[in-house]
Amino acid sequence: MADPTPIDLASLRRSCGHCSLRQLCLPADIGMADLARLDEVVRRKRPLRRDERLFHHGDALSSIYVARNGAFKTVSLSEAGDERVIGFHLPGELMGLDALAGGEHRCEAVALDPAEVCEVPVDDLAAVAAQLPGLQRQLMRVIGQSIARDQDHAEMLARRHANERIALFLHGLGERLTHIGQSSLQFRLAMSREDIASYLGLAIETVSRGFTRLQDDRVIAVSGRQVEVLDPAELLRLAHGGEPPQEQRRQA
Repeated sequence: MADPTPIDLASLRRSCGHCSLRQLCLPADIGMADLARLDEVVRRKRPLRRDERLFHHGDALSSIYVARNGAFKTVSLSEAGDERVIGFHLPGELMGLDALAGGEHRCEAVALDPAEVCEVPVDDLAAVAAQLPGLQRQLMRVIGQSIARDQDHAEMLARRHANERIALFLHGLGERLTHIGQSSLQFRLAMSREDIASYLGLAIETVSRGFTRLQDDRVIAVSGRQVEVLDPAELLRLAHGGEPPQEQRRQA
């Protein structure tokens, strides 16, 4: 009989180096014995160099991946071979879910920094999940979160104003960092301005001007790739296209 004791986060961190599979395990209240079964199917510590591909367009689905450290971008390829950034993945976020529907990857995952991933063979994970209802439910939540991020990206591209897209990107990134236990107010951008521009559907010059304007307005402070959010409320307002405060409208 499985041990019903929920996983202790501190214990999991010690045993697995802040293993990002907590996104699957911890919210599902999986007991120690059942976690051990999941642990058996995880292939750990696959290292990648910066700019190395984790998987390629057209590769057959064999595993899903979780970054132990380092961040990734996912890119789609045009018929001419041009790349377009369609997503970013932080430590703790699953990658490879794009292939679940058709059995083949529809994009490529590229390491933005030297990185290390846990690899979870899909067949083994499916077999374990079939026996652990909590894990199965959490897998569905994770897939739903991935779909929601795709919808958020589509909404972002629908925004007319570049400043809204940039603010929404920074605000959303901060929220995701909070979910993995990092600061939403001070963080390093793993992605380049060029990557951000591709993701937002903007010219790189527009992104640079947008960052400069946010800094001039004291919404953020930028030093290289380091970002500090000075005015979270204003960043949120800009992200959702709100009207400026009344005193600012009078001064405009």
